[in-house]
Amino acid sequence: MNDTAMIAGISVVIALAAGMLTWLAIDVGTGSMKRYRSDFTERARFQVREFFLFIDPRQLFVLNMAAIVVGALVAYLVTGSGLIAGATAAALTFAPRVLYAQLRARRLRNFEEQLPDALMMLAGGMRAGAGFGSALVQLVQEAPAPLGQEFSLMLREQRIGVTLEQSLNNLAHRMPTQTTILVVSAMRIAAETGGGLAETLERTAGTIRSRLQMEGKIRALTAQGKLQAWVVGLLPVALAIVLGKMEPAAMDMLWHTRVGWAVLAVMAVLEAMGVYVIRKIIAIDV
Repeated sequence: MNDTAMIAGISVVIALAAGMLTWLAIDVGTGSMKRYRSDFTERARFQVREFFLFIDPRQLFVLNMAAIVVGALVAYLVTGSGLIAGATAAALTFAPRVLYAQLRARRLRNFEEQLPDALMMLAGGMRAGAGFGSALVQLVQEAPAPLGQEFSLMLREQRIGVTLEQSLNNLAHRMPTQTTILVVSAMRIAAETGGGLAETLERTAGTIRSRLQMEGKIRALTAQGKLQAWVVGLLPVALAIVLGKMEPAAMDMLWHTRVGWAVLAVMAVLEAMGVYVIRKIIAIDV
């Protein structure tokens, strides 16, 4: 009787402990999910505005969560490894930030490539007798995105009373590139000293065009190094997949044992270090 009562008491304690742990896990998970959702929506709201897009950040959050769940499920069904499924979920969690960084870098590069022609258009309009504001309006009407969008915002700021200097500073803040800083500095100096703004814009356009040509040559010369970085990074992954198909019994130790997980972690760290070193070697600033 005493043994039965003791077993019952232990069972009750274990049940209460399991219930408390479950409640704590749910509470912590719910709080973490709320914080992640809040951070994601706030960051996404700023990022979509930066790209002049009108998308509800809550919809992006739902799409991101759906991609995480579906991607982890597919990875588990294909490989049968919970570790790979967790790694896939973690990668998809950070995928929006990586995608945003790539899209923003492409946008900045397109803006820089459009600047020389835009400056020549402004200079031509001013030499034809138009003021800076009129030339800017014509540029906004004809220039493609993203340059047309940024200069349109600059024009709207001036219409509501923002000074030229402040609107130029805002442009440099939105498009933080060396080329934009050069253009803003040249325009501010010409406006403060009373020099010929058209001539300043033409000289700046020539300087930017020469700089972009040099960067293009450097990108062409370092393309082989970038390809090597991709090969070095993807070769072990492809080799692991091939060996998994050819020798599944031997590769199971890599996917389903702690020693195999440790080996995968070391491999991932070394791969990341190798790709980072190669990208630093081929990264040449002009």
